[in-house]
Amino acid sequence: MNAITQHRSVRKYSQKPVSDELLNQVLHAGTRASTTGNMQVYSMVVTRDTEVKEQLAPSHFNQPMVKEAPVVITFCADFNRFNKWCLQRDAEPGYDNFLSFMTAAIDALLVAQNVCIAAEDNKLGICYLGTTTYMADKIIDTLNLPAGVVPVTTVTLGYPAEEPPLTDRLPMEAVVHYEKYKEYTSEDIDRLYAEKEGLEENLQFVKENNKTSLAQVFTDVRYKKADNLQFSGNLLKVLEKQGFMNQ
Repeated sequence: MNAITQHRSVRKYSQKPVSDELLNQVLHAGTRASTTGNMQVYSMVVTRDTEVKEQLAPSHFNQPMVKEAPVVITFCADFNRFNKWCLQRDAEPGYDNFLSFMTAAIDALLVAQNVCIAAEDNKLGICYLGTTTYMADKIIDTLNLPAGVVPVTTVTLGYPAEEPPLTDRLPMEAVVHYEKYKEYTSEDIDRLYAEKEGLEENLQFVKENNKTSLAQVFTDVRYKKADNLQFSGNLLKVLEKQGFMNQ
């Protein structure tokens, strides 16, 4: 089967090292991703050193895989390099705004997905870490990221020490719209989420959190409003500090 359709989030890794040759092959695949205007306004910070992984771990809520995975890659929106090139060529950069951050963040995420596909195609396991934007300020300090650079996602990478099941997905009808956006009726929502809500692991998830629906697990436990507001405020401060809020 195609590696794309067999993606699994791997959180346990063997200590078999990832060779320099394979890592470079995977990173090179990242550089072939689509990029706005061919500017390549992103950077990949590859962490293999045990001490640096230890330093990064608290920024990812001390998830064990950060320290156990042979490779941790932090993907960054990066206008620092491009700005320096412009200035050294008598061109005045105008990329200190939110639009430019979004441009660079999209570039970085496209690169990250290419890296992940290439890794999985070579029998490596990967896992995205959504904690990156929550704790961007701490990651900036740990990795010495200069102004113009903001981490947007992190991927752990290595040979799997587990084979987790495929994660459930909503049916295609839930996420694909043809020609124009089709609004969902209440009946649509019931139908599209029925399979997800009926999975044994999700029913257990609801029970162990003392909730009455899977949606409540997301809103009251996993991604709470108060946390979203706090981390949003942190990220906005990071964008200002790193030079992306000159509107």
